Amino acid sequence: MIHPDTRLQHISDAVGYGVFATAPIPAGTIVYVKDSLEITVAPADFDRHGPEMQAVIDKYSYIDERGDRIVSWDLAKYVNHCCQCNTISTGYGFEMALRDIAAGEQLTDEYGLFNLDVEMELACDQPGCRRRIGPGDFDKYYPQWDETIRSVIPRLFEVEQPLGSLLTLETKRELEAYREDMGRYKSVYVLKLKD
Repeated sequence: MIHPDTRLQHISDAVGYGVFATAPIPAGTIVYVKDSLEITVAPADFDRHGPEMQAVIDKYSYIDERGDRIVSWDLAKYVNHCCQCNTISTGYGFEMALRDIAAGEQLTDEYGLFNLDVEMELACDQPGCRRRIGPGDFDKYYPQWDETIRSVIPRLFEVEQPLGSLLTLETKRELEAYREDMGRYKSVYVLKLKD
């Protein structure tokens, strides 16, 4: 489930739609939680779909660490990639705002964490854009992503969390353990597809 203070907005014919904040979202805010309504498409189920449906599933899903494609039931499937993203997936199973996001600003994400199985050309116009992302990005960038998350995650405990009630009991325990001992950080590497 995506943060409640968001809306869908058309960006351009080339990009399509994006998700925009309708109110300020502070750094450290959980902006997405995989909830019980998300659609899980196992590899065998994906193979049973025809090419048209596979293309739709590919466009609107991410691949989790088990190899399942997860399709969000809400606006979350419209969050676009940006090499200077303002939200990111964490090893705790949720996405978090990396900096303060202003009302009217687009929420953007790091697709390199989504276990890409093919390269993707980017429509990102930010300085430092990688131009392409692909299967090798996870191993190459996860230390940098972890460093960024570690610098922001303490804010998680200081800001209101409208999606906090959707966290699993296990995730709440892991976060409490982290809060008590900052050395117990859970790397984003747990999201990498297991061979």
